Amino acid sequence: MAALPPFSTSYRQQQSIGTPSSVFRQNQNQPRPASALDLPGLQSASRVLHDQFMKDAQIIPDIGDMLTTPGGQSSALYSVFPDDYRAPFQKRRLVGIPEALFQYYNTTNVTSHMGLIPEIERVWISIDHKLFLWDYIEGQDISSFVDQPDVITHVAVVKPRAGVFVDEITSVMVICTPVSVLLIGLSMSTVLGTNNRSRKEIKMYATDMTVSTDIEMTSVVGMSDGRIFMCGSQDGCLYELHYQQSESWFSKRVHIVNHSVGSVQSLFPRFTSPKSEDRIVAVISDPKRNCFYTLSARNSISIYQASSEKAVHHVQTMSNLYKSAQEKAPGSPALTPSTFQIVALHIMDPGESRTGVQLIAITMNGVRLYFSSSTSAYSFSYAPTPSAAGGVRPLQLIHVRLPPPNLLHPDEQSSPHRSGYNSSTRNSPPQPPSRPFIVSGLENSCYLDGLMVSAQPGDTDGTDFLLCTAPDLTRIGSLGQLNPPSQQQPSQQSMYGPTSYGTGANQRPPLTEYATLLAIPGRTWSMATVPRESTPPSIAPSPPVTNELATQFSEPSRQFMILTNVGLTFLIKRRALDYLKAVIEEVQTEGVVQPIIEFRDSFGRDQTCAMLLGLASGNTFLDAGEPSTSGTLCTISPDIANVAKQAFYDFGERPIWTERVTYGTSDSSGSAIFSGRREGFAMYFARLVRPLWKDKLTKPGPPGLQQSNFEDHLLVTVQKNLFALKEFLDKNPHLFHSAPGEHSVSRTSSGNEQEAWKAEQNSVSQLQALLSRTIEAISFILLLNDYRLGELIAQCDPDTQKLITSMTFEDLITSQNGVTAARALVNVVIDQQIGQQISVDTISEVLQQRCGSFCSTDDVMLYKARESVRKAMESRNPSERHNWLGESLRLFTKGARMLDFDKIREVCGEYQQLGYGKGAVELPLSCAQALDPDNLGLEYWYAACPPNDTRKEYCDKRLKCYDLVLHSLSVFEEQASQSASAQGSNAIDDPEAIRSHAYDLAFSSEDEMFHSTLYDWLINRGLADELLAMRPPFLEAHLKREPITVPKYQLLWQFYVKDGQPLRAAEILAVLAESDTDLLLDKRLEYLTLAVGNAKSHPVTIGGRHETAISFLTNLEEKLDVAQVQLEVYNALLPHMNDPGEAGEKIKYLSKTLLTMSELYQVYAEPFDLPVMKLLILHVSDHHDEHVVRPIWDRIFDDAIEKGADAQTNADHIIASVVPLGKRFYPSESAFPLKYIASLLVKFALKNRTQLPNGWTPRVLVQCGVPYADVWDVLHEMYESQIPPFNTQSGVQVVSADIAILLNDWLEEAKRPQSSVPRGEFPVGRIDLAVGQYLAELGVNQAETKAIYEGIKRQLRRNW
Repeated sequence: MAALPPFSTSYRQQQSIGTPSSVFRQNQNQPRPASALDLPGLQSASRVLHDQFMKDAQIIPDIGDMLTTPGGQSSALYSVFPDDYRAPFQKRRLVGIPEALFQYYNTTNVTSHMGLIPEIERVWISIDHKLFLWDYIEGQDISSFVDQPDVITHVAVVKPRAGVFVDEITSVMVICTPVSVLLIGLSMSTVLGTNNRSRKEIKMYATDMTVSTDIEMTSVVGMSDGRIFMCGSQDGCLYELHYQQSESWFSKRVHIVNHSVGSVQSLFPRFTSPKSEDRIVAVISDPKRNCFYTLSARNSISIYQASSEKAVHHVQTMSNLYKSAQEKAPGSPALTPSTFQIVALHIMDPGESRTGVQLIAITMNGVRLYFSSSTSAYSFSYAPTPSAAGGVRPLQLIHVRLPPPNLLHPDEQSSPHRSGYNSSTRNSPPQPPSRPFIVSGLENSCYLDGLMVSAQPGDTDGTDFLLCTAPDLTRIGSLGQLNPPSQQQPSQQSMYGPTSYGTGANQRPPLTEYATLLAIPGRTWSMATVPRESTPPSIAPSPPVTNELATQFSEPSRQFMILTNVGLTFLIKRRALDYLKAVIEEVQTEGVVQPIIEFRDSFGRDQTCAMLLGLASGNTFLDAGEPSTSGTLCTISPDIANVAKQAFYDFGERPIWTERVTYGTSDSSGSAIFSGRREGFAMYFARLVRPLWKDKLTKPGPPGLQQSNFEDHLLVTVQKNLFALKEFLDKNPHLFHSAPGEHSVSRTSSGNEQEAWKAEQNSVSQLQALLSRTIEAISFILLLNDYRLGELIAQCDPDTQKLITSMTFEDLITSQNGVTAARALVNVVIDQQIGQQISVDTISEVLQQRCGSFCSTDDVMLYKARESVRKAMESRNPSERHNWLGESLRLFTKGARMLDFDKIREVCGEYQQLGYGKGAVELPLSCAQALDPDNLGLEYWYAACPPNDTRKEYCDKRLKCYDLVLHSLSVFEEQASQSASAQGSNAIDDPEAIRSHAYDLAFSSEDEMFHSTLYDWLINRGLADELLAMRPPFLEAHLKREPITVPKYQLLWQFYVKDGQPLRAAEILAVLAESDTDLLLDKRLEYLTLAVGNAKSHPVTIGGRHETAISFLTNLEEKLDVAQVQLEVYNALLPHMNDPGEAGEKIKYLSKTLLTMSELYQVYAEPFDLPVMKLLILHVSDHHDEHVVRPIWDRIFDDAIEKGADAQTNADHIIASVVPLGKRFYPSESAFPLKYIASLLVKFALKNRTQLPNGWTPRVLVQCGVPYADVWDVLHEMYESQIPPFNTQSGVQVVSADIAILLNDWLEEAKRPQSSVPRGEFPVGRIDLAVGQYLAELGVNQAETKAIYEGIKRQLRRNW
C-alpha cells in the first residue's frame, strides 16, 4: 500500500472542529432520559465487542501449537534488527547498591552473598553473619538481621504452614548458613512511600525455629501448603525442612528430612551421599501443579510430588537429554557435549499453554528445551495426591529451540542503524552483522510469559551481556497484514542446519522471536521478574499471555530485575505500542514516514489503528515506566498526538460495500467491510473493557450479603481510559467521515459507497453510545459501592436480588433487566436517604451528573415527589403541608409514565392517609393516561372490548388506576361517616369536605372511560337516583353504551325525563318494552304505557319533530293495545300454563315477549278456541269480516243455550254472555255486529215467545249499551223486511210488540230528570208517525200492544 501523506489539507482544516474540553464536560453532565436508551443499538455494539474478544483470543497462537508444528521439532527463527526502535527490551534504570552498605566491607576478608526476593520487594545482601534487606523501591532503605553468628550463604522467602504462626505472619524467611537453617517470620503491609508510590513495609518476628546441619543448604523453595524443600551444597541430596507448632513424642519442632536416601539418613547425614557427578544442584517449585523439579549436575531433571507428611513421590527422572536434543535437531552446531550444560529450569504457567508445555530448560549456550506432559503411547498418568492441577504427569522433550546465530554485538546495537528505512522492507534480510555474537556462557536466566532474559559475562571486565528474546507477534500472529511475511526469515541461518516446516496454506506458524543482546554494568548475581498486579481472570474469551497487543493498554509492561554487584538494573519489555511511539516520534522530528508504514505493514491496518487511537487519546498504561504512574492518565505531546491522529485517519482507509447475489434470483443483499478506523475503535474499546464485560456484577461477600465483583481501582482505571477515548472522539467527530473530495470519481459505485459509509457511521454511533453508557455504568457501580452495594441488594425484593446476582456487567449496560435492576437499586438508595431525613437533591444531582442514563430527570422528579410527601407527613402547618402535597402531586403527575402500579397504589395510600383528595383522585387518573399514552386501551373500550385483542392490556392498566380512584372515594366516604372519631387524624380539612371535594374532582375529569367506571360503581352502590339528579356530562353516553342492559335503559329513560326530553324517554321505554330480555309481560305493558304517556307529553314546538312524534305515538298506542290484548289472552290461558306438552310452553312464551295481533289470533285465540279473545282481537284490530265474526257469535249463543233447560234459564245465560260483550265492544261492527246479534236474539225470542216477555230483545240490546234509536232502527228494519221469519204475521207482530216496549221505555227515559236522553234529541214527530203506522197494521188480538202505542201517543201530546 502506498504511503499516504502525513498531513492533508482537509485534515488540518478539520483539526479545529473538535469541541473544547470544558464544553464537553458540561455536555456530558446533561442528563438523558431513560427512554432515550436504544437497547437494541447497545446490544448490537456489545456483539461487536464480543467479536473482538474472540479475535484477540485467536490471532496469536498458543505457544504449544507453535512448538508442535508438523516437522518442527526444533527451530531457530529470530528477528534481529539493527535499529533500536524494534529492540524487544530496554534498560529502564539502574538503582545503585546503597552507600551505607559499603561501610561493612571494612576488611578484605569478608564473605558476601546476595539475591532477589521480589515477593517482599527486597534484595538480600549478606556480609559474613549479617543479613541486610534492601528496599529497592525506596532506593536507600535497609533493614538488618544480625542475631546469629554464622556466615549467611542463602536466603529465601516461602509461604508459612497453616496454623503454625500467628495470623500476622504471612511469609517465612529461610536463612541458610554452612551449619544451620533458621526461620524468621515476616509480616507485610502496603504503605505509601515517596512520590506517592506504594511500597511494602516488613516486620521480622523471631520464631525460635532453627536446626543444625552438617551440610550447607541452598536452592530453598516453598510449596503452596508451606512445605520447604532444598538441596545440599556438598552432597547434592534433596532435603525437606519440616517444622510444626510444638514438639511431639516422635518429632522435634523443626528438623531436616533427607528424601534422597530416606528419612533414617537424616540422623546420619555423613555416612552416604549420591554420586558427586549426579548430585542435585537446583530445586524449582511449581506450586500451581503441586510439584517441584530438581536439576542435577549431569543434566538430569527429576519431578517430585509432595505427597503425605514428610514424604515425596518421585514421578520421573529424565536423563540423556543431550541425546534427545540431538534427535530433535540433528547436526546442529549449537549442540555439543562441552556446551550442553543446563543452567536453569523455568516453569511455564498452566495458563500459558493449552497443550501442556510446562517446563523449559536452558543451557549455557542458549539452547532451550521445552518439555510437555507425555502424550506418547507409553505414557501414563497417576495422582498419588490429588491437586488443583490433577495428577502430575510425566514429561517428555517436545522441542529444541536453538540460540540466535546472528546476534548483533551490543556495541553495534547502540548506534541506531536506520539505513534500512528507505532501502529495505521487513521481508528482506538486513546486512550481515560485522561481528555476530555467539552466546557461550550463560549463568543466570529468568522467564515470564514467553519472555526470556539470560545473563553471561561480557567481553570486557565489569560488564555482563543479557540475551533477551520475545515472541515476534508480526510473524506468528494473524494480524490481517496485506503482505504476510514469508516463512524464510532473514535471521534463519544455515549454520544450524536445515529445519523443515510445513507449507500448507493453513499451517500454524513456527515460533519466531525477536532477539537482542544488551550490556549491563557489573557481574550478575540474580535475576527475577518484577511482580505485577495480576488482572483478575475474566469470563470473556481471554487472549494468550503472549498476545500483548490485547493487554498493552490494560496492564503495565512486564519488567525484569537483574541484580549485579553494581546495583539493580530494571529491564522493561517494549510493547508494540512503544515501537509505535518511537516511529511516530521519528515522523514528527525527522519527517521520515517509512518506519510508520513498515509498522503498519507489520502489524496490520486494524491493529495499528487501535494502537494509534490509544496513543492519541491517552491511556493509564501508555508510559512503560515507573509504578508511580500507575492509575494516572498518560498522554503524549500534542505534536505527536496529531501525527497519531493523522495516521489513524489516513491508515484507516474507507469502508467497502460488498454485494451478495443469490444465484437464479434477482435478490441481492450486501454488507459493509468496515474501515480500519471503525475496527480500531472497536478493538481498542473491547480491550479496555474485557476485564469487566462478561463478568458477574457481584459475588458472595460477608455472610448473607453480596459485594462488588470488581476492585474499585480496576473500575477507576478502566473508566479513566474510556473517558479519555470518549473525550478524544467527541473532540474529533470528523474521524469517521470521508474527507471532502475523497469520493470516487466513478458515479456507478457512489450508491454502494454511501451504503458503506452509512453502515459504518451507524456502527460507530452505536459503539459511541455504548462507550458513554459504559462510563456511566462504572460511575454507577462505584456510587453503589459507596452506599454499601451488598446492603442495598439485600433491601431489594427477592426477584430483583436474583436478577442482580445473576447479572453481568454487560447486562447492566445493554439489557432491559439492567435498566430494571438499576432503577430498583437507585430507589433503595433514595429510600435510604429519605429514611435518614436527608434531602434527595444531592444524591440525585450526583446520579445525574455521573450516570445520567441510570437516573433520568423523570427518576429525579419522582424522588423529589416522594421527599415532598415525607415533608408533608412531618409538617404540622396545614398551609405548608398543603404546599408540599401539591408539589408532590405536580412531580408525580409529570413522571407518571415512570411509576409502576405498586408505587402508584402506595402513594395513593399516603394521600388517603393525609386526607389529600386532590392527589388521591388526580394522580391515578394521570397515571391511567400515562400508562396508555396512545389511547389504545381507550380505543379498545370504545370498540366494546372485542375478544383476543392486544389492546386489552392497556385497557386493564387503565381500569386498575380507576380502581384506585374508587378506593380513595370509598375511603373518604368511610372517613366522613366516622368523622366524629376522625377529628384527631392527620387530615387537612374536615372529612365531609374532603369527601365532597374528591367527588367533585372525580366528576370533573374529562376521561369518559373513567366516568363510565365511576357511574357503574355508584349504581352498584344504590346511588342511581343521586346520579340522575346530578346529570353528569357522560352519563347519557354511558347509559347508551354497548352492551345494552335493562338497568342502564331504566336509568336512561329517567335521565331523559329529568332532562326534559320526554320523546327520547318514550323511545327508550319502547325499546325496553320490546327488548329481547327476560322482562315479564306486565312490565313490558308498563313500559309501553309510560312510553305513551311520555310521547303525549312531547311539546309540539320542540325541534320540528311534531309529525314524527305523532306517528311514533300512534305506533306506540297500537302496540299498547296489542299488548293489552296479549295480557288478556295470557290471563285467559293462565289456568292452563302448566299443561303438558306444547300448549303449556306456548302459554309461558306468551308472558315473555310481545306478539302481533296475527300471532295472538292464529297461535293462541284460534287453537285454544277463545271466542271472546277472538272478538277482542277483531275489535282492537278493527278487522271487518262477517264470515269471521258471525261464526264466533253463533258459537257464543250455542255455548249460552243449555240443552234441556227452560227458556228463561237460557235467556239469562244469553244475557250473561252478550251484555258484557256488548258493553265492551259496541259500537264496533268488527266485534259486535248489531244487526246480526239482534237477529239472533229475536230468533231466540220467537222460538220461546210463549215463555219470554215482550220487549226482551230490545231490553237486552239497551243493556248492552246500544242507544234506543239504534235498537229501534234495527227492529224497524226487521219489521219492514219481509225476510223470514218476518214474512209471517206472527213474526211481524212479535217485532211490533218489542218496538212498542222499546218506544215506551225510551219515552219514560226521556221524561226522567237527569236522563241520558236529552229531551231535545227525542224524535217526537218521527215516533208519532211510526206509532200511527204500527197501530194501523197491528193484529186484531194484540190489545196489550195497542194499549202501549196509544199510551205513547197520549204522552207525546201531553209532554211535547
